[in-house]
Amino acid sequence: MFNNFLRTNKVAMWFLTFIRIYLGYKWITAGWHKLTGGFDAAGFLQGAIEKSTGDAPTVQAWWGTFLEHVALPNVGVFNYLIPLGEFLVGLGLILGTLTTFAALMGLVMNAAFLFSGTVSTNAQMLLLEVLIVVAAANAGKIGLDHYVLPYLRGLFHKKDEIRPVNPTTKQNLKTKHTA
Repeated sequence: MFNNFLRTNKVAMWFLTFIRIYLGYKWITAGWHKLTGGFDAAGFLQGAIEKSTGDAPTVQAWWGTFLEHVALPNVGVFNYLIPLGEFLVGLGLILGTLTTFAALMGLVMNAAFLFSGTVSTNAQMLLLEVLIVVAAANAGKIGLDHYVLPYLRGLFHKKDEIRPVNPTTKQNLKTKHTA
């Protein structure tokens, strides 16, 4: 019932637009500051790896292992992907373009930040992004998705060709009954 409300209701559409723009603003400003002010994830990654060990680890061991063996050696890639991803997620949410995908990618980044031991606004943003993902296209109706999604559907869903009806199989539906 709630799922149907989020996906079809006009009041929900306006509510989701407000949430979408709020989240978009948070993402785009975070990404912009990192793009223009410089960003180095090495310290953050080191801190998260340290939190995965000791007497009371706050980061799961498997995530710490991933950070240590994948993310930290490739910190240059992450220094590029994180700010760009944050900026693009924000842009997509503000403009309402590929809204569900943008919210899903924001959700993935928030989950990664939470896995790494930071709380901040990540949990709140993650919950709001879940609402947008569940609402699907209704979250972007007041946005460019109103135009983009029908265009994409037209590209990927070919219209059925109109085939003429074979006159030999056509039945005469108008029959005259006489008494």
